[in-house]
Amino acid sequence: MNKLQELKELETQMASDSSLPLQESNLVFGEGSPDTDVVFIGEAPGFHEDQQRRPFVGRAGKLLDKLIEGIGWERKDVYITNIVKRRPPENRDPLPEEIESYKPYLEKQLAIINPKIIVPLGRFSMMYFLPLGKISQDQGKVFWWKDVLVMPVYHPAAALRNGNLVDDLERAFAKLPKLIGKYEKLLEERTRVKSGDKPKAPNKLF
Repeated sequence: MNKLQELKELETQMASDSSLPLQESNLVFGEGSPDTDVVFIGEAPGFHEDQQRRPFVGRAGKLLDKLIEGIGWERKDVYITNIVKRRPPENRDPLPEEIESYKPYLEKQLAIINPKIIVPLGRFSMMYFLPLGKISQDQGKVFWWKDVLVMPVYHPAAALRNGNLVDDLERAFAKLPKLIGKYEKLLEERTRVKSGDKPKAPNKLF
């Protein structure tokens, strides 16, 4: 079974899991290349996402597309999803128990795709990987999560509300191609750190 088939099977499992909250909304599983190096993760679908059953297709999605295209990539070459995969009522923030319910499926999704880099979009997604992080301080910085690089950034919706954040997002996105190029070297260094060969903190920012 290839990655695409595994993801389809996981989506089918989610669709039939009646224990998941927000059943009144459509399932928005995620889309993009299962063979990508980079996964973008938001918090939950909004109105347009619920209608189209696709992640990031509203105004925030248009900005995300522009940021991706700005570094010479295409949307189809990355993978985009959310932690919570159904729309909360009135686009409210997802509740802690909703996030917890959907977490196991995100874990399986990431295990199938096996990316080199995860880009959490906004604080809710960031807190999944960096529970003690603060988006205002950690946006555009790079951390290790397991053997994956994590670079949290502002949610595109926040940049639509505050245009000053767009420049910060563009600078952060510009790092992504370089990080992919450096990934193997960074992972090798991390492996040495974990084995005790070098006295560096393994989760050090770079």
